[in-house]
Amino acid sequence: MNMEFVHKDLNTELDSLSSMQRGGLRLYEAPSGKLLPSVTTVVGFEKQAFFAEWRRKNPKEAKRVTARGTRLHTIIEHYLDNDFDAEDPQSKSKVLPTDLELFLLMRPHLDNINNIVAQEVPLWSEKVGLAGRVDCIAEYNGKLSVIDFKGSTREKREEDIDNYFEQATAYAIMFAERTGINIDNIVIIIASEDGTTQVFERNPINYVKSLRNKILSFKEVYKYEFEHDRELPEGEVV
Repeated sequence: MNMEFVHKDLNTELDSLSSMQRGGLRLYEAPSGKLLPSVTTVVGFEKQAFFAEWRRKNPKEAKRVTARGTRLHTIIEHYLDNDFDAEDPQSKSKVLPTDLELFLLMRPHLDNINNIVAQEVPLWSEKVGLAGRVDCIAEYNGKLSVIDFKGSTREKREEDIDNYFEQATAYAIMFAERTGINIDNIVIIIASEDGTTQVFERNPINYVKSLRNKILSFKEVYKYEFEHDRELPEGEVV
């Protein structure tokens, strides 16, 4: 039987943001017109060269895992919207068996979610200098949390995913700035093709320092571009 998820009204309007690719960076335009780098761009930029090389050498696999992540997030979003029958997954649209397997691995942990206040909503902060779209903000086992969903090929080592925690921490900070609601729990749920599921619950305060250092390092590298917002190379609006 499907879980029936409760959605709660934030009573706060979160403006939509346009996003674009410029100079190899993913950017969002804040309501003021200021360009802000995406959270994922900033927390992952130190590994950017490594992953760019990996994508160059493994274009088919890179395309596959990107598409896998998009499809998995779509299934989860429908499920949390009470719009996906996990007992009859083909009732809504065609679901690939590998995507369904990842979803079913996650499902027991998704059922710990309730009282959802935000899903796939834009968040930004000119003070912090970041923007992005958060997967989910809801209660997880009764505790208001930033919740992020990840698909993977294999089980992750915690020491390799600091950027996941920093990403969720950034969303907690930006959500508090936009709404006045503090969040002191972040949850990362990872389902892997090797059949493992991992759930990490952490306090975002533990990642504020490393997030701040990533932001400072990023701004140092791209200092000129962000002192002269519109001088980044033009790119396709996405």
